[in-house]
Amino acid sequence: MPDDRARRSRDRILDAAGRVLVRDGGDAVTIAAVAREAGVSKGGLFYHFASKDLLVEGLVERYVAAFDALIAEAGTQPGAATRAYLRSAARPGAPAGQPVVALLAAAVVHPRSLDALRERYRAWQRRLDDDGLPPGIAATVRFAVDGMWLADTLALAPAEGRTRARVVEHLEGLLPDADPPAPTY
Repeated sequence: MPDDRARRSRDRILDAAGRVLVRDGGDAVTIAAVAREAGVSKGGLFYHFASKDLLVEGLVERYVAAFDALIAEAGTQPGAATRAYLRSAARPGAPAGQPVVALLAAAVVHPRSLDALRERYRAWQRRLDDDGLPPGIAATVRFAVDGMWLADTLALAPAEGRTRARVVEHLEGLLPDADPPAPTY
């Protein structure tokens, strides 16, 4: 399955770019460093991403696609999209929980891609605002989740284990009772 192999290789490169960015900073995100981290040749990296800008755009696009799917699958019950947003933070490292890497990449390495990410965030916030919840609840959950993602990505004393579960539980307490299907990460 060449398509599956190409997708795995592309994902490995994007994961490597994110690690280099978070560990070493924006200046360290070079084609050579990312190729080395991913265990591919520079030519192999260029096969998937013709430039560093396209590599960063790939990070942003991967996150946006994962999160668009998460929100789309949430359903239409009151609080469903907000609940999906919250559950994306329930476990660290979930694909939908990678926005900070995309934001860092966009802001530090390729600032022009930040405009597209800002637009997606505005769309997601509009969806949360229209989620049938009292004013401010969806935004409270979103900002708490965004903070958890930031703490996870930058190792800023992230909420782990039982603490993380309690934070998510307290935030779920703001939402109406419902038992929607769990989102796919």
